Amino acid sequence: MKIALVSDNGENVSQHFGRARYYVVVSVENGREVNREVRDKLGHSHFVSEPHDEEQGQHGFGPEAQHRHGRMIEAISDCEALVAGGMGAGARESLEARGIHPILTDVVSIDDAVKAYVEGRLEDHAERIHR
Repeated sequence: MKIALVSDNGENVSQHFGRARYYVVVSVENGREVNREVRDKLGHSHFVSEPHDEEQGQHGFGPEAQHRHGRMIEAISDCEALVAGGMGAGARESLEARGIHPILTDVVSIDDAVKAYVEGRLEDHAERIHR
């Protein structure tokens, strides 16, 4: 299995999915980490010149936002989960629609988050959804 974690420095979980610079993708087999790679991640800064829409007064749910989220998620289409410190509700919905389980955590260290995920202890904190 592969787990993606958003990060700005390769060591800590970023607090915002859309603003994070990288994905740290960890491959786990038989409960052990067997590979780790850093992948570039598209984010808000890449989409500044593109139109932004609002659907029903909610940021991140309109067609343009969903398209942007899809482009961000392409780089981790081989992962089963994404760990972030926070994200918008539209991004969360986009991940779920693509079969990637989003987990919002208060765990700071990527190493600690991966260990907790593998052990089934990484809690999803829905209150960390940005509104």
